[in-house]
Amino acid sequence: MEILLTLLSICAFFALYRALQGPSISDRVIAVDIMGVLFAGITALVGLKFNLSYLLDLSIVIAILSFLGTLALAKYLEGRSLDD
Repeated sequence: MEILLTLLSICAFFALYRALQGPSISDRVIAVDIMGVLFAGITALVGLKFNLSYLLDLSIVIAILSFLGTLALAKYLEGRSLDD
């Protein structure tokens, strides 16, 4: 379990680097989306490790918000509104 948490943390660090240094805005959006997925995974693993069920619910909320945020940014980058 600790190995998985360490790997996910390292991946989150690399995604953070890409989000800060990305050459284009789309690279940064993808990096932020990846970070959201990684944080949802880290939260779920911590919830499983310490047997805290509310962290599993929190990981689902993080994943949904990450998806919606990425969808909104993608629509914004295309120049379309959320109704299209």
